Amino acid sequence: MRLGLATYALLPQLAIDDQLFLMTLRQRGHRVDAVVWDDTHIDWADYDGVIIRSCWDYHKRPAEFLAWIDRLDGMGVRLWNPAPLLHWNHEKRYLIELAAQGIPIVPTIYLERGALVDLAQLLRDQQWADAVIKPAIAATAFHTWRTNITQAVTNQQQLAALVARGAVLVQPLMPEIAQGEWSLLFFGGEFSHAVLKRPAPGDFRSQDDFGGTVELRNPPPGMVDQAQHILSTLSSPWLYARVDGLVVGSVFTLMELELIEPSLFLSAAPHAANMLATALERLSAE
Repeated sequence: MRLGLATYALLPQLAIDDQLFLMTLRQRGHRVDAVVWDDTHIDWADYDGVIIRSCWDYHKRPAEFLAWIDRLDGMGVRLWNPAPLLHWNHEKRYLIELAAQGIPIVPTIYLERGALVDLAQLLRDQQWADAVIKPAIAATAFHTWRTNITQAVTNQQQLAALVARGAVLVQPLMPEIAQGEWSLLFFGGEFSHAVLKRPAPGDFRSQDDFGGTVELRNPPPGMVDQAQHILSTLSSPWLYARVDGLVVGSVFTLMELELIEPSLFLSAAPHAANMLATALERLSAE
């Protein structure tokens, strides 16, 4: 196959993990290019498939990104993941939809764009002493910040500015985050591997941009089944999924379901790049 691994302008050669995937596909006989998603010189019709990978600016330009996805889909270019899933997953409203289907999620208040909300009153009503505020379209803790009941009045203007730009999520700061956030990786419907991400001391963000650490770990008993149950709600075929969550009591509680451009931690697990390539070949043949 001729394949494009889509990235963005600041990473024209892909992230390191995705470079590993590219080399694996080439070793298996495929013609593979790293392609910048908004490069107007690319003839996308030349590709048998385009895999969304290091498109790490999509959340800053969601309308343009989705228009590009729809353009490729309309041309008949096979997308992984498929366009309907990308549309559904790009905005974190999906958490509310999953909760309505009985999926355990971190408690979430969804604020529509332009909503008028008293932050201090919201925290009092929910009985949340500490909370995390984030845009509903975001990645890598973009514009994500922490507040508490005593700072809420001071932070009111910051919330108002964020809501003026788009929908916003308000969630309690989960104490379990200090023990680590699990990321479970699935390729073509099958479990591949898991990592435990821990924030730096005193922080709540587990990304390495903020000093977080990542460790390959075997998930606790039952966690893979719980993550599989979450994924069973997806109707479309999909190539990759990352299920991020915390253990609250004995329940795996969803923080995010990543279907667009998550790090897949391929370099952490020796088998993972080949497993992903096998899943791609199988799905492309269907």
